[in-house]
Order: sequence, then structure tokens, then C-alpha cells
Amino acid sequence: MHSKKQRGRQPFWRIMLSIIAFLALLAGCTNTAMTKNEMVETRIATQNQSGRTNEMNERIFNSAQPKTGATDPLLGPGDLIELRVFEAPELTTQVRISSRGFITLPLLGDVEVAGLTARQLEIKVESLYRAKYIRNPHVSLFVQEHLSQKVTFVGQIKSPGTYELPARMKLLDALALAGGLTDKAGNIARVRRVGKTDEETGAYVVDLDRLINEGAIELNIPIHGGDVIFVDEAGMFYVDGAVRRSGAFPIKATTTLEEAIMIAGGFLSYADAEDVLLVRRNSKNKRVVKHMNLEIAKHGSYLLEDGDILVVGSTFWGRVASGSGFSLGIPFIGGISYSNPERYR
Repeated sequence: MHSKKQRGRQPFWRIMLSIIAFLALLAGCTNTAMTKNEMVETRIATQNQSGRTNEMNERIFNSAQPKTGATDPLLGPGDLIELRVFEAPELTTQVRISSRGFITLPLLGDVEVAGLTARQLEIKVESLYRAKYIRNPHVSLFVQEHLSQKVTFVGQIKSPGTYELPARMKLLDALALAGGLTDKAGNIARVRRVGKTDEETGAYVVDLDRLINEGAIELNIPIHGGDVIFVDEAGMFYVDGAVRRSGAFPIKATTTLEEAIMIAGGFLSYADAEDVLLVRRNSKNKRVVKHMNLEIAKHGSYLLEDGDILVVGSTFWGRVASGSGFSLGIPFIGGISYSNPERYR
């Protein structure tokens, strides 16, 4: 009797083992498919992040219009110049432009030169000598040291450093001169200027997103010699939980919650899109937690701010499917194992 019962039970256990093996295989296939999808999403997110910067740089280079060949560099304080008068070699002089923008020439005394090009100064000096001393003078000018027309780039610039302005330039021209923006660049450029007057001295804040992407050309301010251009680093947001890549990421002006998940590589197979926590500090520096459901389009288009933290929840059955496994030893004898997938992230 006992042996007959044993034989009667065997088909039932075999069927159960077959079902369990099939479910484990199905879960493994599902996880493999999700992993491939997540790899694609990670690649797309990375391309989108660098693609935005590349697009902005392309617009910078397309908008830049430096007139190097058409316009001589401007003269300014600190420049060392040499003036020659062909009809009167004794009037030849070497002089450095003062901090007020003047030079002192034989017979003429103080002459204001700051803001003029080399050719404009030649014409001006010829006119002054012609008025009182020489019938038809010919003046040549050579700039030995051109210190005034240098601009310094710092911050998120591809090639930071000090450059000599080859011509009259505006902000986009200058950014193109320094190679454009890095992937970490924010939307703000600050131009610090020391002018001849208090009105000209100060700092200018330019919204690069409005200038480059929206075409607000009034923000494309002229750049002067001695300016320091600083491009801020983008703010950061943080992602944790059931995403492919936890960590900190640079934030752009219009980064949505859905885009932030993509930048973090996308959801893992056991993520719960309906359970995303957004942690943000309010005006009183207190943390406020919002529950976001990415199945709702309005929540997905929610704009992030600097310092935001996203925590993606997970489903119970998703964790079970991702952590379950089936091992087969001898025929028809197997075992089921489980490991929490969140432990290995």
C-alpha cells in the first residue's frame, strides 16, 4: 500500500517541479529582457545628456562672428607701443599706455588712445602733427606688448585660460574662442569687468539658456579686454533606489522627473513607477517629501531643482522575481533559492 501511494504521488511532484522550473526560467528571461532594455535606456540617457551640451556648443560656434581680419585689436592700458614718424625720425618713441588710457608724445604731450585700433591711432597722430608741425606726416605704429586685450575664462569652459582678443567680440564669440562649454556647464555665465569708470565696473550675469536656445540677443554683451568670464557648474540632483545608476547628476534648466530617471539609467525590473519620493528643501531649509507617480504624465513632467533627491521604490513581487532562482542537481530533484537584489547594488 505504501509503495502504491508513493508511486501515485510522483507525478504530482514532477508536475510541481516542472511548473517551478518553468516559472524560474520565465523570470530569468524576463530579467534578461529588462536588463537589455535598461542598458539601452542608460545609453540613450548618456547620449541625451552630452547631446544637449553639444547642441549648445554648435549654436555657440554658429552664432560666433569674430571679425579677425576686418578689425584690428583695440588698444588699452598696459599696452606697449612704438610710434615712428618717417619725416622726423627724432620723433620716434616707445611708450606704454597709462591706466587712464593716455600716452605722451614729443611735441604733442598727452594723447588719449584707449579704445582706438592701431590704424585709428596712426591717423590721429598724423592729424595732430599735420595741424602744427609737419606738412604731410606718415606715422606707423607697432604694438610690442598687447596686454590690455586679454580675457580670462574660468569654470566650466572646455579650454580655460587667458586669451588675447583678436578683434571686437561679444560673449558668444568669446565662448567659441575658448572651445565652448563642458558637459557640466550650467546656464549662467558671469562676466566681471574693471572699467575706466564706476559705471563700467561690475559684474554681468547672463542666462546662457535664454541667449543660446531662445535667441535673446540682447544678452550677447560686448566683451572688453581685462574681462573675466566664469561659467557656473550645473546644479546637482541625486537618485537612489531601484534605478540602474544611483548617484549625483548635473541638472539642466528644464530637467524633468522623467528625464532624471532616464539619466540615472532607467528603472530596474523590480522598480515601482508609482512609488517615487521627491525630497526637496523649502525656503526655510527644511526637507519636504512629495510622493510622485510616474504613471501620471503631469508628475513625469515635474521640473527638478538643484539639490533634489529622488528615491525610487520597488514592488514586492518584482523583488521576488528578480531574486529567485532554481537549481537542478540530480534528475527530478531541485531547489529554489532567493537573494534580495537590492543587496548587490
